[in-house]
Amino acid sequence: MNGVLIAIAVVGGTGIILGILLGIAGDKFAVEVDEKEVAVRAALPGNNCGGCGFPGCDGLAAAIAKGEAKPNACPVGGAPVAEAIASIMGVEAGEVIKRVAVIKCAGDCEKAKDIYEYVGPKDCRLAGNNPNGGAKGCTFGCLGLGNCIKVCEHGAISIVNGIAVVDKEKCGGCGQCAAECPRGLIEMVPYDLAQVVSCNSKDKGVDVKKVCSAGCIGCMLCAKNCPSEAITVENNLAHIDPEKCINCGNCVEKCPVKIIKKHSNCSLQL
Repeated sequence: MNGVLIAIAVVGGTGIILGILLGIAGDKFAVEVDEKEVAVRAALPGNNCGGCGFPGCDGLAAAIAKGEAKPNACPVGGAPVAEAIASIMGVEAGEVIKRVAVIKCAGDCEKAKDIYEYVGPKDCRLAGNNPNGGAKGCTFGCLGLGNCIKVCEHGAISIVNGIAVVDKEKCGGCGQCAAECPRGLIEMVPYDLAQVVSCNSKDKGVDVKKVCSAGCIGCMLCAKNCPSEAITVENNLAHIDPEKCINCGNCVEKCPVKIIKKHSNCSLQL
């Protein structure tokens, strides 16, 4: 009986000592919590998409609390989240420009040629390891295998007639699809941008026409007829600067291959 009592006393005493030591260690090594960081994190949408340039919402909350990022840095949260965070930080929210994804390819099944039939996993990256970087004759065009769909948390992307298309009304602006596309043909543009270039080919016009009837031929007509000098043509490809574009629509009218289209809704094939 005495042995049992002694064992109980030893165990109990050890527990008390460990409890005291843990309490002392907890006080000594306690990590101070930044209340603003906690409040900012609670205001963020929690997508953890990385569209802000930081490692998830936790990273962005820490950066905002330290003054290393602006209250309007979250592309998914938009103006409401920016206002909430600005209120927490006691600063101005700043202008929030909603951005959406556009697919820079109009080479659907009718317009773009395949040079062979691809048989394999529905994965753009894996298909890119095949000859010519995929079955499509244009090595810059959409492979249509849906990697972008897999990472889109908003259900904004679908495959229509062999190419990806984006519904701008559903797009959350996170940019995950742009980061995922192995051919880099998804661009984030302002929601209000009136027209977009639906091509990503850097080939010369004569080579473009061999594989796609809807590709940019680098003819310069769009740039020459742009009154605000918002369009440049580099590496045989037109690009619109959203900061300079006045939405006049001249480029849409002048493009001979009609690859500059009105951005009324990207769910229409670009």
